Amino acid sequence: MPEETNSILELRGVTKWYESAPERRILDGLDLVVGAGERFAIVGPSGCGKSTLLNLLGTLDAPSEGCVIVDGIDTAGLSEDAVARIRSEKIGFIFQMHHLLPQCTALENALVPTLALAKRPNPTEAADRAKRLFDRVGLGDKLDRLPSQLSGGERQRVAIVRSLINSPRLLLADEPTGALDEDNAKRLMELLAELNESEGLALIVVTHDRALAATLGSVRVLHRGKLETAS
Repeated sequence: MPEETNSILELRGVTKWYESAPERRILDGLDLVVGAGERFAIVGPSGCGKSTLLNLLGTLDAPSEGCVIVDGIDTAGLSEDAVARIRSEKIGFIFQMHHLLPQCTALENALVPTLALAKRPNPTEAADRAKRLFDRVGLGDKLDRLPSQLSGGERQRVAIVRSLINSPRLLLADEPTGALDEDNAKRLMELLAELNESEGLALIVVTHDRALAATLGSVRVLHRGKLETAS
């Protein structure tokens, strides 16, 4: 049964190591509560475990110790299929590389996550939501373009629409501006902040760029396996 909670995501005593180096704890007894609609950035040097943490937050990986609770549901002990259902219904992902299907149009790429839902949405309603989102990210006139016909910034905005198509409660972004120039990176962060407010979803962005991280208003530093509030 789901727990009664006002949080969308919670980590309790999460520790992570890998079989190849069990003596090195990448995350060490980490606790975190993410409230509905909250937003913050996670920063830290290369190799500190930021992507590992994001994979745990997104249920793409499991902790060595501790538990990950998504919208009141403890994912420990659940089958892979059950965790995948929670992920597809409640979590959206944006990565540095957009991973768009080259043979599909922008609209078709955006609709791909709807195919993973246990209960498929009405195709017309899903397409209408996608079109509204494309309008909001400034791509309403490029629904039929292939990824090769779009700029890097435009492809990343397609990826944002794809991440939002299932109306997730949590959006996770892993170095989403890493492949963009400075101007497009700034615009993308502003767009994510605006979507956080208008869509009412929680937003966590992992980045190495502290200046961009600061635009979200709250920054946490991953240091020695734990999260600290940036000074």
